Amino acid sequence: MEEEEEDGGGGGGEAGSEAAAGGGGRGGRPGGAAGMWDRLRGSRAAGGGRSAAAMAQRDEKGPAAAGTGEGEPRAGAGAERGPSGAAAPFQPPEGGFGWVVVFAAAWCNGSIFGIHNSFGILYMMLQSDLGEGEKDPALEFKTAWVGSLAMGMIFFCSPIVSIFTDRLGCRTTAASGAAIAFIGLLSSSFTKSLEVRYFTYGILFGCGSSFAFQPSLVILGHYFKRRLGLANGIVAGGSCLISVPLPFFLKMVGKAIGLAHTFQVLSALMLIQIFLSLTYRPILPPSCDSQHDGQDKLGSRSMRQQCWSQTRKYFNLRVFRRKTYRIWAFGIATAVLGYLVPYMNLVKYVEKRFQETKKDWILLVCLGAMSGLGRLVSGRIGDCIPGLKKIYLQVASFMLLGILCMMIPQCQGFEGVIVICLFLGLCDGFFTTIMAPIAFELVGPMQASQAIGYLMGLMAVPMTAGTPIAGYLNDYFENYDAAFYFAGVPPIIGGLVLSVVPLVHQRMLKKQRLDSGKDKMLVSEAVVNGELLPGCPASEAHM
Repeated sequence: MEEEEEDGGGGGGEAGSEAAAGGGGRGGRPGGAAGMWDRLRGSRAAGGGRSAAAMAQRDEKGPAAAGTGEGEPRAGAGAERGPSGAAAPFQPPEGGFGWVVVFAAAWCNGSIFGIHNSFGILYMMLQSDLGEGEKDPALEFKTAWVGSLAMGMIFFCSPIVSIFTDRLGCRTTAASGAAIAFIGLLSSSFTKSLEVRYFTYGILFGCGSSFAFQPSLVILGHYFKRRLGLANGIVAGGSCLISVPLPFFLKMVGKAIGLAHTFQVLSALMLIQIFLSLTYRPILPPSCDSQHDGQDKLGSRSMRQQCWSQTRKYFNLRVFRRKTYRIWAFGIATAVLGYLVPYMNLVKYVEKRFQETKKDWILLVCLGAMSGLGRLVSGRIGDCIPGLKKIYLQVASFMLLGILCMMIPQCQGFEGVIVICLFLGLCDGFFTTIMAPIAFELVGPMQASQAIGYLMGLMAVPMTAGTPIAGYLNDYFENYDAAFYFAGVPPIIGGLVLSVVPLVHQRMLKKQRLDSGKDKMLVSEAVVNGELLPGCPASEAHM
């Protein structure tokens, strides 16, 4: 990644690798432990910005450590040394055990979003289970909050999930989240109280889904780089094998076994996900020097400085220093304001306008099937598009999605709505799959977890607010036309904002080339995980 931060700092691990190569060449004496430690000292000073005191301590221990073999850096996927003594850039295996991880991530995506996207069926079952529609005119509004809370919690929790992913690892975070989601769904089957289900389904299942879902995006970066778009496409497309038939399954099974047992069946999907999350094995070993340096730095600071340093580690906001990331995050957050409106209102719309009650589930199946196809195709297409030009796929998706939403009120028959749902699903697939590869392009693999987490956190507010706004417009105008027109405007605006990102990136590259010709030495700040990929803490790297 070639982009430079606005404050002049280096971007991610690549700048550090280039600087390390230069440092290794200057300090390399032929043969002996002293030559090795000179090379190590040169690469560390150029790439990491370590303290002078910590370096002096290592110099004193150098000969002894070299004699016993304890001073050697760990060998691993990302710790191999080149001829000049500099650390070679991390190269993912591009397959192997990674395909098992792809299968686990596909199950995670399919089970979680299959349940969330099928809430339209659960919504009807919840109302029937309560049986108070005539007594309480606000029952529909109250029931809708069960699903809205669950979907909102996925995005609200994302910044916190990124912190846990960086500090505890993808495996621990994902397995814990799947366990919480399992408890939430299972406990929802033992109550008929709507208020209790706000907590069990809305909070527990929503939070657990967030903790289980986000690590599935981050772990793919450990195993794929050149094929990352394809891996994301397979994950997203394969997940549709679960999410597409799920609405029809819930429609049939719900009538036979009731709502309580339906929740228990859905909880089994999360139980399987607990064990599949154990496959999220990190492959990059930790750097003992970086951990030792961190302890040395903390020991020389006051308690207040230590607290502030730890807070900055957990709440790393470096990604927001990049102008391109800020523009991209703002554009995405704007575009998703009306994202959930079709999912929440299409079934009710066709029932009210076309009196179609027997085949309304077909709309959700069409959305899910074409979304899976779009995700699979867009992953492969994204790998063929270099750099940040991938964003143009999102631009086209959002623009078309907005136009299609505004075309729904113009349909004269149920078949026309089905055709629009097919294209809506296709746009949804393109937008979703390309998100993680773009995050890796913008901030690099070292900060991808934080970038995805903060992005989803920013998406939470407009996503949650869009559905109530559409409901208010429906009540005010007494039809769904205004709601669908409203849902179409934000994606078009967001697409226009996203189209600016590659242009800004090119301008920043030109400025970077001019600055590099002035022979400056820019020292980057220390990243949260030292030399680790996101979701690869020291506690998991040995396993």
